Amino acid sequence: MNIGDIVVRKSYGKDIVFKIIAFSIDEKNEKVAILKGVAFRILADAPIDDLEAVRLPNIRDVLLDKNVESLISQSMRKAKEREKKMNRAVPKLQMNTNVYGMPGKVLQIDGDKEYLKLCLDVYTELGIPAVGIAIPEPNQYKEVRALLEKHNPDILVITGHDALTSKKGNTTDLSNYKNSMNFIKTVKQARKWQPNLDNLVIFAGACQSNYEQLIKAGANYASSPGRIMIHALDPVFVVEKIACSRIDTIVPIEEVIEQTVTGMKGIGGSETRGKFRWAMPKSIIY
Repeated sequence: MNIGDIVVRKSYGKDIVFKIIAFSIDEKNEKVAILKGVAFRILADAPIDDLEAVRLPNIRDVLLDKNVESLISQSMRKAKEREKKMNRAVPKLQMNTNVYGMPGKVLQIDGDKEYLKLCLDVYTELGIPAVGIAIPEPNQYKEVRALLEKHNPDILVITGHDALTSKKGNTTDLSNYKNSMNFIKTVKQARKWQPNLDNLVIFAGACQSNYEQLIKAGANYASSPGRIMIHALDPVFVVEKIACSRIDTIVPIEEVIEQTVTGMKGIGGSETRGKFRWAMPKSIIY
């Protein structure tokens, strides 16, 4: 086994595909592999002899399976439908070809460079302006304020990898989570910069994150109510709904959740206003 190998865990029925990102020595002085999910935002470790190498034609094929591609297509179709409804709601705009739409701008701080690139690619597909910065989870709270001041986004995504490290431990104890405390600290720093939940919309969390504490810290949406694994693109599907809904609309929570990969056990949140604005004219240059 080598760093970068794609593996599954035999003791878990080979349920999740991982990439080896490092090796360590456990309390029994035995070598273990540090793993990160390929399709899910989870960190784990496993004994070397519990791992089985698998061959994949392309990691992107795992991330963008048929179900996920279908969600992306649905998001693009719904965005077009919303645009038509917005036009009908404002007759004057409907007749004016000089009008253009401005979806909310996104800043995504991500602990995983590969996932970040994939998310940015999908934002581009969906026509959502986005900036992405890869920062390890323990350092995100140190840099978030400067990044907010620099980019002034409408929507902030704070994500990466997380895990509930003790199955039998207290799920309310933040010491049982790999990165929930780091995400919470980052949300709190962002709220010091902008306390208003509608002026700055925040999604925070990853696999098995402490949802309740992230919401309490000031996130509009967070993972994971059921302490389950969330898909790498779940934050994008949440963002799309907010970024492309009009500013005079309170986006129904159930509509946000139902267009994610993992649903209500993976994502939850509170009522939030949309961030889409109409503008005109496109330009007047003679």
